[in-house]
Amino acid sequence: MTNFYKIPFFTFTFCVSFWNAQVGAVLSDKNATQETQNLYHNLWKTLEKGVMFGHQDDLAYGVNWRMQKDRSDVLETAGDYPAVFGWDIMNMESDGKGAIDIFSFQEMKKMMEDVYNKGGINTISWHASNPKTGKDAWDNTKESVKTILPNGEKHNLYKLWLDKISSYLLSIKGKDKKLVPVIFRPYHELTGGWFWWGKGNCSPDDFKKLWKFTYDYLTKEKQVHNLIWMYNTSDFKSKEEFLEAYPGDEYVDMISFDIYLMNNPVYDNSFVEGAQKQFLIMDEIAKEHHKIPALAETGYEQIPYNKFWTKTLMDAVGDYKISYILAWRNHGLTQENKMHYYVPYKGHPNEQDFKDFYNLDKTLFLKDIQKQNIYK
Repeated sequence: MTNFYKIPFFTFTFCVSFWNAQVGAVLSDKNATQETQNLYHNLWKTLEKGVMFGHQDDLAYGVNWRMQKDRSDVLETAGDYPAVFGWDIMNMESDGKGAIDIFSFQEMKKMMEDVYNKGGINTISWHASNPKTGKDAWDNTKESVKTILPNGEKHNLYKLWLDKISSYLLSIKGKDKKLVPVIFRPYHELTGGWFWWGKGNCSPDDFKKLWKFTYDYLTKEKQVHNLIWMYNTSDFKSKEEFLEAYPGDEYVDMISFDIYLMNNPVYDNSFVEGAQKQFLIMDEIAKEHHKIPALAETGYEQIPYNKFWTKTLMDAVGDYKISYILAWRNHGLTQENKMHYYVPYKGHPNEQDFKDFYNLDKTLFLKDIQKQNIYK
């Protein structure tokens, strides 16, 4: 038996902190693959070491380049890949070739497998089409959710959507022939009103029914056991608002919110103040419900402030323990002739601040989590 009197105080504190976090923390899917369970438990451990950095579509494209093997704007500025890689399955439900016209779902599958083989983490969101109108996710026609619930007029259509998604998720395998675990973040930013599943467009009760049906259909009917389920909000002012549409602890593994910086932080500190208020609330919820917290989307488009990473973003997170921060994608020049990116590229004025961010003890990138061997 270990002699606790001889353990240094900081080690004892770490053990107590980790134990308290783990108490009651059980993966929602009791039949999850071993690799998924291992990732989940290692996410708890990593929470004590620092915050992982993630980037949307990181391996697929960047500012001024498209689909070049092993390229990454994060790699070319920080000298390392992100720890977390974000993807989206928009258009999969309608048999689209890919979420965007830069790469196909087949190419995305290969990149996700590459991430797993590297020892990185994949997360998927879903900008699902509006089932009632056939338009995109931003068509916030009210009561669209009702149409896909059991006995709804579009319920069978919705099951066909989930059939396609389940087949895809069950096809993603690493070189070890094992299913690739995925942090699944469906129906994100639910406290906002811009998506058809968002606040004001469906009742909290209907959202819960949608989430539970989706969860049960994928895990029980389709036997998809490589998912870690993430509940995601946007703005909220209280625990009650955050949890208003929460489907229950048995259907959720992680919780998160999305927040973007819109105004110059030199003159406007609302981003930091708002994030701090939301982290305080989410931190309490995470501890009470034994869920892993994260910042699932964030960023400052074009990053026109030279201390965004080391000052603004770190001030926003403060001392709260969160699993990861994911910056949105580096599309580059859009069809509207606008530059759309959230991570600096080689030669960008913000490059040095991003390197300094990378070198912080608190931030974790791919090399950091490779040492942990998170799937073992």
